[in-house]
Amino acid sequence: MDHAGSSPESSALIAALGLQILPVEGIWFRETWRGPDLAPNGAPLGTAIYGLITDHPDSFSSLHLLEADEMWHFYSGDPLEMLLLNPDGSHTVATLGPDVLGGESPQILVPAGVWMGADLAPGGRWCLFGTTMAPGFTPAMFRSGNAHHLSDHWWAAAAHIHRLWRPDAPEHMPDTL
Repeated sequence: MDHAGSSPESSALIAALGLQILPVEGIWFRETWRGPDLAPNGAPLGTAIYGLITDHPDSFSSLHLLEADEMWHFYSGDPLEMLLLNPDGSHTVATLGPDVLGGESPQILVPAGVWMGADLAPGGRWCLFGTTMAPGFTPAMFRSGNAHHLSDHWWAAAAHIHRLWRPDAPEHMPDTL
């Protein structure tokens, strides 16, 4: 799956940062830090990645749920719209970006157990971001969302849910990345 997008900058970032496609979720990524495996469940104490979403139609962070908190950090490019489906049945759309006074946030915390997905804000070409997790990411803590099931519970966000769904993606991340 090659979805570098139309921007020469996004292709250059992919090459310069050594990014590859993250299975199931679909973003360009590279792990930049993995702490020691000292968490009670055998997970590393923390992990960090670079992520890139481009204007290619298949470039988005598909809906997924993690068993640990994840902090998203904006680095460069255009804003991302993050759909967050909360356990209480509510949903929000948060914008990760540099324009703090315009309502964007340079950091967004996604608590464990919240379904999340992200794509470029309208008109965007690419967004370079990072995420940090504590305890750190392991494939076992990742679960991919099914738009039909999620739309039944968060019906008011159904159109957005379907935009952030990969129907052919497996439910779980491969054991090795």
